[in-house]
Amino acid sequence: MIGAIVLAAGASSRMGHPKAELTIGAGGPTFLDAILASLDAAGVAAVRVVVSEESGRRRNGGVVNPNPAAGMLSSVHCGLRALPSGLDAVVLWPVDHPLVKPATVLAMIAAFRAGGAPIVVPTHDGRRGHPVLFAARVVPELFGADASRGAAAVVRAHDDRLELAVTDRGVLHDIDTPEDYARLAGATDRASREAP
Repeated sequence: MIGAIVLAAGASSRMGHPKAELTIGAGGPTFLDAILASLDAAGVAAVRVVVSEESGRRRNGGVVNPNPAAGMLSSVHCGLRALPSGLDAVVLWPVDHPLVKPATVLAMIAAFRAGGAPIVVPTHDGRRGHPVLFAARVVPELFGADASRGAAAVVRAHDDRLELAVTDRGVLHDIDTPEDYARLAGATDRASREAP
């Protein structure tokens, strides 16, 4: 079984508003709801959403990180502790990457099952993106990682990771600032106007 942790406990200081509650287009789903829908469509049932105490959003397997200021890795640890045992792998998904398609998640899981890579990283145009899949055997390394370097250090330490090329640009779309969000809104509006 594959599990997932959605990382949504950050302060969103650059955005100025909790990213999990931002919407994709006018009247569209929130970032968090879009991610949860993609995970559900990909058949990932064991999902934990890590939030801050202030957010108050604890549905859908919500887990509170009591000290998100300690960094993203602290949220990863909270989510890992809350997941059921016996998982084959865990997908780590930052909430500021809401545009990843279910087909991409399915492709990552299929590639992991086919080759047994310790880590599967989606790439687009030669650039690494999110979410990232970690095999269960790598989880102890996440617990042992340097908090200042985070999960990225574990990824870099594995030359045997699989960098999976995908056509999904969503793996690179990090919506981190108001400018990023404005570009997303403009692209969404154009797409809706151009739809037949």
